[in-house]
Amino acid sequence: MIFSYNKEAVGDVLIAIVDNSGTEEVSCERKGNVAKIATADKTVGYNFFDVSTYIDDLEGNGQVFLTDDQVAKLNEQLMTNGFEGSLVADNTPKFVVGYVKECVPHEDSDHLSVTQIEVDNGEELQIVCGAPNIEQGQKVVVAKPGAMMPNGLIIWPGNLRGVDSFGMVCSAKELNLPDAPQVKGILVLPEESIVGSAFKG
Repeated sequence: MIFSYNKEAVGDVLIAIVDNSGTEEVSCERKGNVAKIATADKTVGYNFFDVSTYIDDLEGNGQVFLTDDQVAKLNEQLMTNGFEGSLVADNTPKFVVGYVKECVPHEDSDHLSVTQIEVDNGEELQIVCGAPNIEQGQKVVVAKPGAMMPNGLIIWPGNLRGVDSFGMVCSAKELNLPDAPQVKGILVLPEESIVGSAFKG
């Protein structure tokens, strides 16, 4: 579940992204101040219009993290306007320190690597990475599925040249860090960085 709010750019609208529509055609159904966006078989998101009239402490410019009380108010709007289902907040960190346990060349590419990266409590993610400086043994910043990058890109599970990929290894530039180098390559973290901890930048 991803929430995005940018009053200056799109008005007083909270965008709730539930799932990835991929290349499927989507439809929009509006009831009152809520619009549901869906494909033929699943809901992919909702737009909540005039959201500050029922969530008066909403702030942000891009991805926002809502409290359980704020999500409950959104669910009230869904029910009031006749939509089934409910939203559940997911405030687990989406940008975390990862440890590259394995890094091998992609069999169908001369520049991609297939990595196995530990992200928390033994959980591993397979991530296809195109950075020239990725190596086994590094600690890196991982954008997990459900992360929204500073430029608005949302990270979903994907497939690159036949290999499944569940996240992205980030560069300083992609993270919009100050004084980020312009040379292509992922951000390598200090050895003392704690695997699974949230990356704050």
